[in-house]
Amino acid sequence: MSKTLGITWQNARKSVKNVRKSEGLTALVFFAPSFLGILVFFLIPFADTVRRSFFDVRGVNFIGLDSYVSVFNNAAFRLAAVNTLRFVAICIPLLLLLSLAVALLLRCVRPFGSLLKTSFLLPMAIPVASIAFLWQLMFSEFMASDAAFWVLVFTYVWKNTGYNMILWLAGLDSISDTLYEAAYVDGASKLQSFRYITLPCLLPTIGIVSILSLLNSFKVFREAYLVAGPYPHDSMYLLQHLFNNWFVRLDISRLSAAATLMTAVLLVIILIMRRFLDEKDEF
Repeated sequence: MSKTLGITWQNARKSVKNVRKSEGLTALVFFAPSFLGILVFFLIPFADTVRRSFFDVRGVNFIGLDSYVSVFNNAAFRLAAVNTLRFVAICIPLLLLLSLAVALLLRCVRPFGSLLKTSFLLPMAIPVASIAFLWQLMFSEFMASDAAFWVLVFTYVWKNTGYNMILWLAGLDSISDTLYEAAYVDGASKLQSFRYITLPCLLPTIGIVSILSLLNSFKVFREAYLVAGPYPHDSMYLLQHLFNNWFVRLDISRLSAAATLMTAVLLVIILIMRRFLDEKDEF
C-alpha cells in the first residue's frame, strides 16, 4: 500500500513539474517578442549611449571622463538641472495631493462622479498643438518673465490630474468597506479612518503614482517647446531643452554623458522611493 502511494506521489510530482515546465515555455514564447522589442529599441541604444559618453563625437577615439567634466562645467546644464529639480520638487507633491483630493471628492459625489471624471480626463484627449496654441493666447505676456515657470507647472498639473485620479480611484476601490465599517463601529472619525486605513492601504498605489508622475514630468517638454521654442525664459529652461539643443548641434558626446547622468539619477530616485514605501508597507 505504501509502495503504491509512493509511486502515485512521484507520478503526481512529475506531472506538476511537466505542467510548470510547459507553462514556463508558453510564457517565454509570449514574452519573447516584447523582450526582443525592449532589447532592440531601448537596452541596446542605451548601452550605446553610455559607450558614446566615453568617446568623441564620432564614437571612435576614447576620451574618458572628458564629456562628463564638460557637462558639469557647462552653465546651461547647471541652469537646466536646477530648473528641472525645482520643477519636479514642486509638481510631484502638488499633483499627488490634488489628484488624491479629486479622487476622494468623486467618491463622495457618486451620482455625478462619471460626469466629473470625464471632465478631468479631457486634457489627456486634447492634442499637444492645440494646448500650445491656447497657452500662447492666454499666457503670452507671462512667457518672457519668471511667471513662465508657473505656467509650466500649471500645464503639467492640469494635464496629469485626471490620469492620476484614475490610479487613485483604483487604489481606493481595492480597500474593503468592512474596514471602514469596523472603524465606524469603534467610533473612529473620518479623519482617523483616512489616516489609519486609507493611507496605509494606499501605499502600493502611492509608489506607482509617484513613479509615473516623475516619469511624466519629463514629457512636459513638448508643450514648453511649442509655446516658447528651444530657448525659453531662463526660469523654464529644462534639461529637455538642453538635450534638444545639443542634439541639433550634434554634440553627441556631451549629450550622451548628460543622458547617462540623468538616467542614473532617475534610477536612484526610483529605488529610494521603492525602498521607502516597502519599509512603510512592512511596518
